[in-house]
Amino acid sequence: MDYLGKEIKKLGFGLMRLPMIGKDIDIDQTKVMVDEFLAKGFTYFDTAYVYGEDGASEKAAKEALVDRHPRESFQLASKLPIWCCETKEDMQKVFDISLERTGAGYFDYYLNHSLSNDKLDKLEEFGAWEFVAQMKEKGLVRHMGFSFHDTAEVLDELLTKHPEQEFVQLQINYNDWESESVQSGKCYEVARKHGKPVIIMEPVRGGALAELTPEIQKIFKEVNPDLSVASWAIRFAADLEGVITVLSGMSDTEQMRDNLSYMTDFKPLDEKEKETITKVAEILANTPTVPCTNCKYCIEGCPEKINIPELFKVFNRRNVYGALEQTGNRFNEIVKDGGKPSDCIACGQCEGVCPQHIEIISLLSDISEKFE
Repeated sequence: MDYLGKEIKKLGFGLMRLPMIGKDIDIDQTKVMVDEFLAKGFTYFDTAYVYGEDGASEKAAKEALVDRHPRESFQLASKLPIWCCETKEDMQKVFDISLERTGAGYFDYYLNHSLSNDKLDKLEEFGAWEFVAQMKEKGLVRHMGFSFHDTAEVLDELLTKHPEQEFVQLQINYNDWESESVQSGKCYEVARKHGKPVIIMEPVRGGALAELTPEIQKIFKEVNPDLSVASWAIRFAADLEGVITVLSGMSDTEQMRDNLSYMTDFKPLDEKEKETITKVAEILANTPTVPCTNCKYCIEGCPEKINIPELFKVFNRRNVYGALEQTGNRFNEIVKDGGKPSDCIACGQCEGVCPQHIEIISLLSDISEKFE
């Protein structure tokens, strides 16, 4: 079946969670990862204006990828965050900055970023759809679409209103497939109904589906002891029809090599594997956790500098594993320089930008009671 991007291999390199040395991206390790990725025939790279401090991800894309490899040898995607724009003119400024940071000359895929119902009025008011279309007419964008975090009903309305959009980027993983909050499965079906190919983000849920309980890991290992736990999540996503690529936010060469080991010669899931994933998804559905994907949008505007995603990781780990000493030690590391959950002033900034619509303020109070 023909669709946009069908020639692109089913693993994409998400540049949001690159390897770090302190607060800086480990550019040497990133170069190794980029080279190995391309050497295996993979070509799709995904960054964004807001990834990393002061555009660190886009700058890393330039240094590790664009400056070192022929432009036609890869696809590069970036995104327009409407929440960073105070005026219509700011859209052009953001776009130009992204082009300058990456040095790419043009973007193969360009997205209106992290759309949800509360952002749509501003997109219409600012003419964001038309702006990206103009960039395409100028040859600065090859394909236009959007990334999305809301209900299938909102997605249906959006694609009905904007049939010119060429693709949609969705959060899809086996844990969220039946979720009523994320609605992975329902959103995927809406995209398919409208004939839009899908780019998949968060297939491993920010790494959560790579760090499961020993009991769950055993379920996977009994079926195939040679495959990593993370591989099940990525292969589940890549197995879907009409998928351009599955973005993996690889944070070191070990993760990269693991992904390449089973995606270079991708094999669809067999029936036993599908049954195993369904079993694990049912177990996880009955385990209460905070659905945080570690996107870090909540941190940037927090006046108290609370590391919300890391606190949620610790909270989830204690809820799922009951590892009291380990999680207590990790909590102390996170807050040693300030930013305790009890410091929260309930300003609501974090909840306003959270793609997962998490009730962060209430949860910080719970974490404070449990850990402080």
